[in-house]
Amino acid sequence: MTTARYRPTWDLALDPLVSCKLCLGEYPVEQMTTIAQCQCIFCTLCLKQYVELLIKEGLETAISCPDAACPKQGHLQEDEIECMVAAEIMQRYKKLQFEREVLLDPCRTWCPASTCQAVCQLQEMGLQTPQLVQCKACAMEFCSACKASWHPGQGCPETMPITFLPGETSSAFKLEEDDAPIKRCPKCKVYIERDEGCAQMMCKNCKHAFCWYCLESLDDDFLLIHYDKGPCRNKLGHSRASVIWHRTQVVGIFAGFGLLLLVASPFLLLATPFVLCCKCKFSKGDDDPLPT
Repeated sequence: MTTARYRPTWDLALDPLVSCKLCLGEYPVEQMTTIAQCQCIFCTLCLKQYVELLIKEGLETAISCPDAACPKQGHLQEDEIECMVAAEIMQRYKKLQFEREVLLDPCRTWCPASTCQAVCQLQEMGLQTPQLVQCKACAMEFCSACKASWHPGQGCPETMPITFLPGETSSAFKLEEDDAPIKRCPKCKVYIERDEGCAQMMCKNCKHAFCWYCLESLDDDFLLIHYDKGPCRNKLGHSRASVIWHRTQVVGIFAGFGLLLLVASPFLLLATPFVLCCKCKFSKGDDDPLPT
């Protein structure tokens, strides 16, 4: 990975400039950074801001190349990230990576106690069935499937509580399911955290829109009528006036497109014969034999 180094101004003027795909600016090679896995090049400042933003927001997977059209779909390696971010941001990155690894590992789970951040090991035999797990840090005994207190001889609740990251409180002990700060996307099952804002959620991974409380799809509900009735009534998190204004804007956009189409349709009908005539003329010209 190349990093920026100081060089005299008169020396930089002789070097060719390289374009950055993020800010579209042109910089000397010394101010650019190349991703080792895919060889895509960006200015160091843009790439640094991109990496820091993903880490602060809480990344779900490895940090990929910022270029959406990257042919190799490259990812930044850990040593590349460490070279461009501060120590506290790098520490948060490693913490997030470890938390995701535990969540995806069927043989490990977090202790559901709110005051405990220990990782508990599960028995490899019988992972598909609930088993007793005892935390070595706080000695709490809980079910591996539902994270509730161990219930020998009884089935797990039908509504499975969400698996929390360390430091959070399991819904099986304190919170109602609607108040849980972390839930899974109903479509791609990625973990989503909601700390504030309205109840209309959109998954960053699959762009699926849904209601935070009942997880019902809102992909086709442009007017947010879902929050006018049922158990989620008036739970959107916005005032009635803001909801009415949102609906007015949506209706106005559709009405504007309809009016534009209505006005343009006579001109399209008038232009159709001319387009067909021109097309026939060019086709006829192509079929004529070459002069001898």
